[in-house]
Amino acid sequence: MKERLEELKQEALEKVSKSENVQSLKDVRVEYLGKKGPITEVLRGMGKLSKEERPVIGQLANEVRESIAAAIDTKQTRLEDEELEKQLEAESIDVTLPGRPVRVGGPHLLTSIVEEIEDLFIGMGFEIKEGPEVETDYYNFEALNLPKGHPARDMQDSFYITEELLLRTHTSPVQARTMGQKDGNEPVKMICPGKVYRRDTDDATHSHQFTQLEGLLVDKHVRMSDLKGVLNAFAKQMFGAERDIRLRPSFFPFTEPSVEMDISCKVCEGKGCSVCKGTGWIEILGAGMVHPNVLEMAGYDPKEYSGFAFGMGPERIAMLKYGVDDIRNFYTNDIRFLEQYHKA
Repeated sequence: MKERLEELKQEALEKVSKSENVQSLKDVRVEYLGKKGPITEVLRGMGKLSKEERPVIGQLANEVRESIAAAIDTKQTRLEDEELEKQLEAESIDVTLPGRPVRVGGPHLLTSIVEEIEDLFIGMGFEIKEGPEVETDYYNFEALNLPKGHPARDMQDSFYITEELLLRTHTSPVQARTMGQKDGNEPVKMICPGKVYRRDTDDATHSHQFTQLEGLLVDKHVRMSDLKGVLNAFAKQMFGAERDIRLRPSFFPFTEPSVEMDISCKVCEGKGCSVCKGTGWIEILGAGMVHPNVLEMAGYDPKEYSGFAFGMGPERIAMLKYGVDDIRNFYTNDIRFLEQYHKA
C-alpha cells in the first residue's frame, strides 16, 4: 500500500504540473481526492492490515492527500493570477485619451422667454403670482366683468368640468384672486404666468393649450400713460431699443379703455413686408385700464383706485423674436428644434 500511495502521489503531482487552466486542476482534484478516487480505494483495503500497520498507512494516506491538495491550490492560485493579469492587460484603459463629451440639456425656449419677461418685470417692482389651472366660473369670468350669458364668453371656448368648474381660459383669475386678498385698501403690482386652455383647433398659430403671462397694477392715481411707459420698456427690452410701439383702441370686458399694442416690424423696419402684412406693425399684446366693475367686485373703490392690466402669449413673443413659424413646434418635443435654442 505504501508503494501504491507514493505512486498515486507522483501521478497526481505530475498532472498538476502539466495543468494549464483552472478547469483541468478541478478535474485532477476530483480524480484523486474525490470519494471514488484511487486513494479512497486504497484506504478501503486497510481492513486487511494488522493493527500496527493501520496507523502508519492512515498517516501516509493523509500526507499524500495534503500534498496533492496543496499542489493543486498553489497551481490554481498562480493560474488565476495569470488569468487576471491577462484580463487587466486586455481591458486596460488609456487614461491619456480625451473623454467623451456628455450632452448637456438646456431650458425649453418657452421657459427661457417666460423667465426673461419675469426678470424684466421684477426689475420694475412687479411680483410673480400663480393660481390654480382648474378654476371656478366666478373667478374665470364673473369677477372679470363677464357675467353668465355675456356674449364675450363666446370668444373663449372653454373646457368645462362641471357647470361651475373649468380649465382656466386665461391667467386673469389670478389677478382677481390677488385683488380680493387685499381688502380693497392695498396696491397690487404683479404678473402671473401659466398654462391656459381653450377649445381650439390646433394649427400653425393656434393650440388648445398654450402659455399666457398677464400683468396688473392697481394703486391710486394710475394713468394710461403709466401703462404706455411700462409696455414701451418691455418692447424695447424684448425686441430691441430701436422698436417703436403704438396703441390701438380695442375691446376687452375687464378693461376700459382697452388697447392692442403693436411693435414696429423688425424685418422691414416699418416699411411694410409679408411678415407685417404690409402695415409695418405687428400686434403683440392686449391691455387697458382696469374696468371699474372689476375693481369694485374685488373690494376697491373705483373713485379712489385705478389700475392697468395687460396680457401676452409667450409663444407669440418667441415666434416673433426667433422666427418660429409653427406654434406646434413648442409642444412636439422634437429635439432637433429644441436644441437650437438652448442658448437663446
